[in-house]
Formats: sequence, C-alpha cells, structure tokens
Amino acid sequence: MQKPIIYHIPVCPFSQRIEILLELKGLRDAVDFHVVDITKPREDWLLQKSRGTTALPIMETEDGKILKESLVILRYIEERFPDPAVARTDPYERAVERFFITGEGPFGMAGYVMVMNRDRAKTEEKREALLARYRWMNDQLMQHNPDGLWLFDQFGLAECVYTSLMMRFWFLDYYEGFELPKGPDYDRVARWRDACLAHPAAQQVSFDEIVKLYYDYAIGAGNGALPEGRNRSSFVFDPDWRGRPMPPKDKYDRIATDAELGLV
Repeated sequence: MQKPIIYHIPVCPFSQRIEILLELKGLRDAVDFHVVDITKPREDWLLQKSRGTTALPIMETEDGKILKESLVILRYIEERFPDPAVARTDPYERAVERFFITGEGPFGMAGYVMVMNRDRAKTEEKREALLARYRWMNDQLMQHNPDGLWLFDQFGLAECVYTSLMMRFWFLDYYEGFELPKGPDYDRVARWRDACLAHPAAQQVSFDEIVKLYYDYAIGAGNGALPEGRNRSSFVFDPDWRGRPMPPKDKYDRIATDAELGLV
C-alpha cells in the first residue's frame, strides 16, 4: 500500500474525530478512507482484518498492521506525525488532557441513551444524566482555562475527541428539544462547545445530515438496524441524505415510514 487506510462510516463520530486531527495536521490526503455500508453485514475480508469485530473505524498501516479504537488511532497519528503537535507536549498538560478525554465515554453514552429512549416517563432522567456530564466538563474547563475558549490555548486533542460527539448531539436538539441551561454550571462549557462546533477543521458533517441519518437512533434502532415496519435504514447511502425531507419529530408516538423519510 502507498498510504494507510481507514475503514470507516463517514457520519460516525469516532471516524470524524480522526478526520479532524488529520485536517489540523494538514494530512487529510496522507490517508485513504474506505467507506463501509453499515446497513449490510460486514464483508469477510474486513472481518479478517478486524479479527471478527464489527466496530469502526479500523486503520490498516502501509505494511498491513491493524489498529482499532479511535482513541488509539488518534494517538498513533499524533506520534507518527508529530508536527504540528495537536496533543499537549507539556507532561502536566498532557496528563490533564488525557484525564479530560476519559470523560468522553460516559458523555457519549449519556447522549445516545437519551436520543434512543422512547419512554416519556424517563426523558427527564436521561436529560439529567447528560447535564451531569456537561457540568463535569464545565468544572474541568473552569479549573484549567476559565477565561479562554479551549481546554488550554488552542483547539487540541481533547477538542478533536469531543467535537464529533457534540455534533452528533444535534439529534438531541432536534428530537428532544435539548438546550444547555444558562448559569455558572454550564456557561463555560457552552462557550467551549460553540467554539468547537464552529472550528474550520471540524466541518465534515452538517446539522441536517446528522438529523436525517440518525433518525433510526431516535426511535431506538442503532447501527443500521431496521426499525419495526420499515424496509430501509436511515443510514443508507441512496437516496442521498441531501434530497430527503427533514424527519418528523414525534419519535415518542410513532415510527415514520420509508416514504416519509425519503428512502424510496
């Protein structure tokens, strides 16, 4: 191979964080991206490379070695292509950055659990779980850079990790009417979130794209699974998402048809 290959889902947050890092380093063309259709079973050749796992992205180096898990791939790229540095180089700051990144798993889980919930009685419980994660991030940002935009002095590795998740949470804005409250528990993280979403290196996806493709998550069907009564996943490549209507918001009451979603 001439270049490393990343097998990915373009709209996946774990893939986008890698794209953001490559963009920051000016290395977008240094890696080939191979798109995988998650609405179909994984091909045998891909399962051989991944040793049977289906999670994406995975990275294949030029000499055929395989790396899995987006955080591992991020650090590999950062160490292999150290200039310009995106991760912190000061040992203390790098430790803080790594600690901050440990919160991405619970943060992502809280957002996805909230959007996939279809029990109105549990909506406030799910909302509070996500707000607790935002309060944790707010506290960390206030501790390390209370008056700035980023965790430190620039958009760094922590921002790469969280920005793609916060973009996916546009589905919460649309389907759940989610908003961050105003006040000292949220104002700093709100400023950080807005700056992350607007960063030029993080414009691989759009609000409409996320809302349309992730409709099936909003009715409890993730990872390309078919919802009840439907023949096509909202994650299909054809018809292209740009030509589809915006989905209905009444996720608690019914499941939209393929026709309503512009899938036929």
